Amino acid sequence: MNLSNKKCVACEGGVSPLTAAEAHGLLQHLKGWQLHEGHLQRTFQFNDHLETMTFVNAIAWVSFRENHHPDLKVGYQQCQVRYITHAINGLSENDFICAAKIDTLFVL
Repeated sequence: MNLSNKKCVACEGGVSPLTAAEAHGLLQHLKGWQLHEGHLQRTFQFNDHLETMTFVNAIAWVSFRENHHPDLKVGYQQCQVRYITHAINGLSENDFICAAKIDTLFVL
């Protein structure tokens, strides 16, 4: 399954979050991501602040294109990316799709 080739589907609530088994199944298709306190998260390391901010701006572009937005914690040489689908207060496939797209950016 290539999650990075998929497109997010708008989620406005009314559906159930992924089960733990479903989330763990999708997690197997990602590298370096973890499930933590109901979120999907990963911390990326960079050489300097410019690389970090360039990455943050690229995440903003992906978020805009997919209409699905992460929570970011940005430091000098790192960026923590956390996904959760707020409309359902849990994880959806959209979180994993966006994580896969972010992974693609990191290797560029």
